[in-house]
This record gives sequence, structure tokens and C-alpha cells, in this order.
Amino acid sequence: MDTTAKRSASVPFDPLYDPMTARKLGPGSDYAPTYWIGTAGTPPADDGPVTADMDVDVAVIGSGYTGLSTAIHLAKMHGIKATVLEANGVAYGCSTRNGGQAQISSGRLKRSEWIKRWGLDSARALHDEVVEAFDLFRGLIRDHAIDCDPQDGGHYYIAHKASAMPSLESETRLLNETFGYGARMLDREELHRTVVRDAEAHGAMWEPDGVSIHAAKLAFGYLRVARELGATVHPDSPVQGWELKDGVHHLRTPGGIVRARRVAVATAAYAPRNLHPRLKDRLMPIMSNSIVTRVLTPEELEAVGIQKRSPLTDTRTLRHYYRLLPDNRLQIGSRAAITGRDAANPVHLEALREGMARKFPALRGIDLDYSWWGWVDVSHDMMPRITGLPDLPGAFYALGYGGNGVMYSAMAGRRMAQLVAGEAIRDLPIFNNELPHEGWRTPFRRLGQWGLYKLYHFRDERK
Repeated sequence: MDTTAKRSASVPFDPLYDPMTARKLGPGSDYAPTYWIGTAGTPPADDGPVTADMDVDVAVIGSGYTGLSTAIHLAKMHGIKATVLEANGVAYGCSTRNGGQAQISSGRLKRSEWIKRWGLDSARALHDEVVEAFDLFRGLIRDHAIDCDPQDGGHYYIAHKASAMPSLESETRLLNETFGYGARMLDREELHRTVVRDAEAHGAMWEPDGVSIHAAKLAFGYLRVARELGATVHPDSPVQGWELKDGVHHLRTPGGIVRARRVAVATAAYAPRNLHPRLKDRLMPIMSNSIVTRVLTPEELEAVGIQKRSPLTDTRTLRHYYRLLPDNRLQIGSRAAITGRDAANPVHLEALREGMARKFPALRGIDLDYSWWGWVDVSHDMMPRITGLPDLPGAFYALGYGGNGVMYSAMAGRRMAQLVAGEAIRDLPIFNNELPHEGWRTPFRRLGQWGLYKLYHFRDERK
């Protein structure tokens, strides 16, 4: 059935939700109070919750960027009309809580780290994959007229202290000489004059590929495209039980059992740990906070000096990602609380405010229009996986972008669609092998995370 475009949430948003401790997610929750949801306008129609048992060819669990891209590519490339199941509203999780920054990466590791881990040949092949992925991402927006305010112009990786410059210079040489990719360095004077007057900055590495987008408009554009191609998208239909019977996956939702021959999981950090035993503890959910200021005055815009609307990221391990939005508000985000119950602690908001003020002293104490947080799907080895499960026939997943999924999720959905359709994909370290599994140790890793955050902060702020 076709519903009206406006979904009425029946449950208030829970700001303290924690995927490590929650037993379930949804249905009926309102969206997080993000800038993206606040300014996206009315989303396109969906297909309403599941209301009866149904038999489908492919069920996609999760309606964020990856899930919707999977549905789009199943239809475009393989003629398969997928059924997408979402626990709450469409793109409820990472896809409407991120920073809206598309970068040429698929995980947390740099090219030099790819070489160290997998060797030069595999690193070059993975680089080719992300270059192709960026073309795909831009093409989806262009070819399907997705009005998500794209601002192209490359990505600036900004040295927040002088000691970060040699590493950036080394990575720039590697990108140019080994990968044939046209990165270049900017010194502090050029950065301040042509890009941003970040008071901390000592210079930056510029990568040609980087696009800022409106996160929710992108997700809702994917929703429109997926449905135009024949997919059905069912919000408020969380998978609350999953059994494999006689080769058919039985997915229990509040409205009925969805029986699927194949299942593609695209839940990012928002799947409860009990979704399926084969998926449990494959990820370490990490929280990220974002704030958006009121509209800046002409004097404040002059002081901030942002002349490029493309993504900006600093070199901290607990990095800041920031940008000037099209309506002249400033958005900035960083890592925050470790547990959901600590998410609303004002110390995290104040730390992010202070981070903004160090970069832009003129904005110290400025009023905020939006503040939110959300969970990031960080894998235990900092890279994603797109794979089938050899002991769970017909099941696949694409997970673990580590905060760099805005762009690569489009390609991950395409690759997962290929696997679902039985098509072979290229031989890369992130394909056809599973995410590392930490088992019972995963909850206890938060103790280590607390200690590491202290260490990272010390290292980040040491001159």
C-alpha cells in the first residue's frame, strides 16, 4: 500500500539509546533532532509498516544509505524488487545524523596503512575501488536529480598542530607518486587566504574528491529512487526475530512474518546485539556529537573566513569535522560519550563548543540552533566488509565504515546487490571476508575505550 508522505511518530525520541545494551529498536520513534531532519522538508512517501505475513525474494534490513542503495542497484542491475524493512522512520540512524561529508575513503585507514596491512597491489586495487565509488556516488545524485545541496570542491585534511604536517606531507607524496592521485599541500597562509581561517591550522592536505551534502535530503532522495524502481520500503517494521527454516529466512516484525529467500543487512551501528547470533559484536558502536550554530552575521563570516563549502577535517585522532552550511550556519562534530546513558552529559557539548572556539574565536559562546549525537559503526580493524555469511545461506551484510560511509555506502550497496544476485565481485580485502569478531570481550572494550580516549586527547592536544 502507499501511505501519505508524512509519518506520525508515536514514541518520543530516546536520546540515551545505546545499541550495546538495548534489546530492541523501534517501532514508532521520532527522529533525532538533527539539522538535517529540521530542514529537509516533507519526505517522500513510503509503503507503511508491514501489516501481514509476506513472501519476498530479497529483504533488506535497514533503510539508510546502504540499504536504499542496495535496493536501487538490485532493481537497476538485476531486475530484483527488494523489500526494505526499517525499525523506525526511513534513514532513522546514521544516515540522518552524520556530518554530511563525502570523502574518498571506505573506512578509517589511510593509504599508507592499506599498504602496511595488505601490500601495495591490494592497496592500489582498493584505491581504484573508492575512486570508482565516488563516480558512482556523484552519478546517483546527478542522474536521479537528488536535490541534496551537493557542494563539490575536494576535501581538506587540516593539520591542527605543527607536528601533524610531516605526516600529511608524506601522505600527499604517497597519493601522488604511488596512486597517481592529485593531492597537494597548502601552507597556513594559503589555507587561511583561500579556504578557511582556522586559528589552529598549520596547513592542510587537499584531496580532489570531497562533496558536502544535506544528509537527510540525500537519504530521502534514495528513498524516492528506490520506490520508483519498484522496491517497497516499510518503516516501523523492526526485525524482532530471525530464523532460517528450510532455506527461507523468517523475519518477524510487529505486523507479520517476512519470509525471504535472501537477506541483506544494512543496519550500521543501530542493530541490537540480538538481531542474529552471526552478527553479534561484529562492530564497536562509537558515539559522535554534532552542533549547528545560528546563522552567522557578516562580521562572523568574515572572521571565520570559510571560502570553500566542501568538507573540512582536522588531524586529531578524535577528529573534528566541520563546514559552513548553505544557509551560513556552521556545523562541527567530533567524538563524544562512550555510553548512551552518558550521552546527554553537558561536558560533551561544552567540549565540542570549546573545540569550535579554538578554531574560530569569534564564535565563542554563540547560540546553537541544533545539537545531536548518534552512533557510528566502527569495525574492530577500522575497515568495512561487504560479504556473505558462509554458514547462513542467502544472508549478506555491508557494515563498518567507521564514520566514512556517506560516499562509500552507495558503492557498498551496489556491491552487496551483486552478491545477493549471485554475481562475483572483485577480489579486495574488504569483500567476501567477515568483520573481525570480538565475542564476549566487546562490551568490556568500552573500559579500554575510556582509557584510549584519555590517551588520544593527550596526544591530540600536545604540541
